[in-house]
Order: sequence, then C-alpha cells, then structure tokens
Amino acid sequence: MTETSFALARAIRDAHLSLQIGEPRAPEACQDPADAALAPVACAAIAAARSLGFIEADAAVVARAWQAQSDRTGHIDATRWPDEPGDFGLAPWPRDDAFAPCPRSLGLYAVLPDADSVAHLAQAGVPTLQLRFKSPDTAQVRAQVRAAVAAVRGTPARLFINDHWREAIEAGAYGVHLGQEDLDTADLGAIRSAGMRLGLSTHGYAEMLRADALSPSYIAMGAVYATTLKDMPTAPQGPSRLAVYARLLRDHSLVAIGGIDETRFAQVLPSGVGAVAVVRAIVGAPDPAAAARQLMKRMAAALD
Repeated sequence: MTETSFALARAIRDAHLSLQIGEPRAPEACQDPADAALAPVACAAIAAARSLGFIEADAAVVARAWQAQSDRTGHIDATRWPDEPGDFGLAPWPRDDAFAPCPRSLGLYAVLPDADSVAHLAQAGVPTLQLRFKSPDTAQVRAQVRAAVAAVRGTPARLFINDHWREAIEAGAYGVHLGQEDLDTADLGAIRSAGMRLGLSTHGYAEMLRADALSPSYIAMGAVYATTLKDMPTAPQGPSRLAVYARLLRDHSLVAIGGIDETRFAQVLPSGVGAVAVVRAIVGAPDPAAAARQLMKRMAAALD
C-alpha cells in the first residue's frame, strides 16, 4: 500500500469508528500481500474494514462496494459508507423470481419453542411468530408444526416454521425461516412453488448478498447483541452496523434479531428495520403474554 492508500484507509476507519468490533487496529496492521492486486480505493477500504473488525469475507464485500461507489460518483468521500444496492451488485426490484411477499413491517416477532407457546402468543395478539422446535423425532416435528399452524388459524398472526420446510409445506404454514447452512439442503423451488414466504438469517455483508440473490420475503440481520441461545458465526454486530445493513437492504422486509429486549428497542428501531425478533425476553418471562404485550407497547412508543 502506498502512503496515500494508508491515509485513505485511516480516514475511512476514523470516520466510522461506530462500526468497530473488537480491539481497534491500525490499517497498516491489516495489510495482506494480495491487496496489491486491488484497485486503489478497494485496497484502502479493505484495510479499513479489517481494522474495524469486519471478518475477511465482509471486508472484501465492503472493498468492492467502496470502489464501485467511487467509480460511480467520480470522487472519494471517506465519510460516506457505501449503501447503494447497485454498488454491491444487488439486482433492482421488482424481481420475477421473488418469493411471496410479506409486510414490510412485521412488528414484534416472537421466536417460540413449541406449538402451545405459539397458540398462547397468537391469542395475545403478537403479529409474527416463529416455531423453532428442535427434535430428532420426525413424528414429533410433524405434530408440532401441524398444531402450530392450526393454532394461528382465525388470528391475524403470521407463522414461520424454522428449518422444517417439508412439514411446513405439508401443513400449509405462512412461511419458512432458514439459516445459511440450510440453503445447501432445502428445496427452495418447492417452497416457492407452494406460495410460502421465505425468511433468511444473515450475519454480515457476504451472507446478506447471498440471501438477497434468492429474493426472499424477508432478511433477518444479527446477532445485534450477544446471545447465549446458539453459537453465532460472528461477533455481535451492534446497532450501528445494523443501521448500515438496513440502508443497503432497504428494498427488503427486515428483521433485527439477537439479544434484543425491551431496554434495547430504542437503539434498534431507528435503524429502519420493520420487525424485532425476541426469544428470551418472551419465553423466559413469568408471563409470556404479558411480556409480549409490554414489548409491543414499547415498540409502538419507540416508533411514535
């Protein structure tokens, strides 16, 4: 890297310290011999992104987008974090291959462990629910999915089934939620043909681009804060990164997830997401329905 590139990398890093994760590092310490093959702006941007704690796959995405932004605008602005979909290679909307749409604002999104919880929270008026039932017993899975789908009939609740897409199609669920690892095995064509909605988990830029290419019904972004409910592939992203992700994916219905409770709604909702997914804040409460109603009030107040 030239001194000019180092200066640009430092300027980018210094202008976006709110995106920092982990111990701060100087861009000079974030060089890679392969960076010499990059265009000048991309070379500076990838070092800056690494110094801010972006994993390598995401830093590479940021570098390409920053170069595209500078090529498009004809100038370099270290304060302007890229967020134009075209600079990331995202296709414009509408799209012929898109999954069935869901509302841009899915509201409070409760992730629940069993059909009984789904029934209870649907009756409490929670607008969006997910059944995350874990069992190696396929008969139990099928029974839980069927019971959960039956439980939301006659209510306004939208029910997504986590992972179990075959059973969800069979039971006629509103939608399916899949993780990145599920994309290698799930029959996305069958889900689309059934007219079901598809939600996808993402944990950074590279996974968001992969998800966007499938034109899902919504994209979930996280983990925003630390969570003990599952092992996460990346560190908590924080509300500042959530905001830049949401600006990039503004044409999607968006869900924030991971370690979010009532006290953090005010930090999360200004990002522009249309839904906040909660797990422990509801299922760990003495009265889950009362907790959900309080969260919905808090969400409405934050958006007022």
